[in-house]
Amino acid sequence: MERPIRALTAALALLCLAAPVRAQDATPNRPIQLIIPFPPGGNTDLMGRALQAELTRALGQTVVAVNRGGAAGAIGVAEAFRARPDGTTIALSPNNAITTQPFMQATPYQADGFRYLCQVYDNPQVVILGRGAPFEDVRGMLGQARRGPDALTYGVPGMGSTQHILTAQMLRTAGVQALAVPFTGAGPIATAALGGQIMMFVESAAVSTSTGLTAIAVLGERRLPGMPNVPTAAEAGIAMVGSTYGGLVAPAGLPDDVAATIERACERAVASEGFRSAAERLNAGVAFLPGAAFRARFLAEAEVNRGLLAELGLTNR
Repeated sequence: MERPIRALTAALALLCLAAPVRAQDATPNRPIQLIIPFPPGGNTDLMGRALQAELTRALGQTVVAVNRGGAAGAIGVAEAFRARPDGTTIALSPNNAITTQPFMQATPYQADGFRYLCQVYDNPQVVILGRGAPFEDVRGMLGQARRGPDALTYGVPGMGSTQHILTAQMLRTAGVQALAVPFTGAGPIATAALGGQIMMFVESAAVSTSTGLTAIAVLGERRLPGMPNVPTAAEAGIAMVGSTYGGLVAPAGLPDDVAATIERACERAVASEGFRSAAERLNAGVAFLPGAAFRARFLAEAEVNRGLLAELGLTNR
């Protein structure tokens, strides 16, 4: 009997050793739905589809991109929030949909209601002049604002948009006020700026490059490689940074082993040449953060936005 007992003991020991390995490599056994909370064709959609292809390779499991646009991203994000927490439904969410929209409209979720998996991109915004603006730099812009609360006009792609919040935060940091003029998107804002209807706006560097409009500051920690002569906001005298950024989120309650598997696959996907090339074409910065750091960043921004939206009179509560 001694030999069978020793064999059984050894087998049980091997099973105990194998269990953590399987947990670490846990992958959903069905295709994974990647919700993109905006319509096809926009930057979030294009980034999501580039990531989807690389995630499929990294996970060895099919990832299917599905567009769920509407309500500034809140419809798609809410679907991910309500999904079964088994790893088969995740979403690529930009910051505004989670850190801003719950304060502006009735959403079933708050920023702390998700399992954060990874940040994948970070796109610092730039301050862009409208044609014929009566100033040439940040110092002149602030001088214009000090002439009166409506002396400086700026465009925003919707009230409460990331660009609106960043501009308001920049002005508040500088101790001035200005008049926000809402538009339906970056395209109409650029048209108005080219026509001299607004004095400045905040958008991606790609808008400045494609329109020929002058960028006067980068809301990033360092200058952009494609704009080496454009100072950061801090260099220009306003101590702030701001960007559009986002990553993968899942329903709360996702098991730790599944979350860890997707996080590792996300890191490999973000580092891939395919994803980096797609991001470069979109003038978006590739920036991986693990789940815990990504969660901390979203929650910190949500707290800032809560107060700022209340100041702007845009909060729903």
